[in-house]
Amino acid sequence: MSQDLQGKVAIVTGGASGIGAATVELFAASGACVVIADLQEKRGEVLSEQLGARVSYHKTDVTRSESIQAVVDHAVAKFGGLHIMFNNAGVSGAEGAPKFVENDLANFDKVMAVDLLGPMLGSRAAAAVMIANGGGVILNTASIAGTHSGYGLPEYRAAKAGVIALSKSLATELGEFNIRVNSISPGPIFTDIIGMGAELKPEVKDAILDAAMSSMIEMQVLKRVGQPRDIAEAALFLASDRAAQITGLDLVVDGGASLGDRINRQQEMTEKIGGILAGGN
Repeated sequence: MSQDLQGKVAIVTGGASGIGAATVELFAASGACVVIADLQEKRGEVLSEQLGARVSYHKTDVTRSESIQAVVDHAVAKFGGLHIMFNNAGVSGAEGAPKFVENDLANFDKVMAVDLLGPMLGSRAAAAVMIANGGGVILNTASIAGTHSGYGLPEYRAAKAGVIALSKSLATELGEFNIRVNSISPGPIFTDIIGMGAELKPEVKDAILDAAMSSMIEMQVLKRVGQPRDIAEAALFLASDRAAQITGLDLVVDGGASLGDRINRQQEMTEKIGGILAGGN
């Protein structure tokens, strides 16, 4: 394993599962000290224990400024600094009605708070430390849903479009302080976010994952469903000095899903999941 992040300190929000956990593992293996910032205490603590003394868990609510500040302070106090902030925590809002005119937007505030306000708060707190210490890297998880048309999830699409715009804006403003800011836009990735949360019965969640995967593979040019490690590898590159001249980029990692006609496939997947939820939860 390379040591691209040797001597670096990173925070990964949403780091206890999915893309976040894969990134924590890869960053640690690449030499970094890493703080897992997540509300999932059991998962976060278990992962921290598995990865050893250079990984620490800190319970974090990314929608609260004081909680974000606390995890930044924790990273500085425990590991001596902060060089990389990966604002990765996210929710899909998929619990809402599939058709916009039938959607009461009950999830709007939650999706916007986690997916857009979270990166804003994380970037602000991290940037203050980085400015004082000569620079750093801020990464934000966006989505191809933020740039490409598709069926359903209007809250999620709006939030992720905001993340991309936020990242470019911050890259412009923070460049003078030697802070690079980039976003990563995953396409279909096999993570728990597809199952829409642990509150569902296991058999319902499994059925949703099966339906999603069969539709997702047809969305892509490459007939392979993306894995969390694929996004972690992109994050590692952008966080490392190999990307020293890259800022303001939205790096798309989607197996070519954004190259073709995905609208009908997404409608098919959304309707399948809606039927599962209606009959099994």
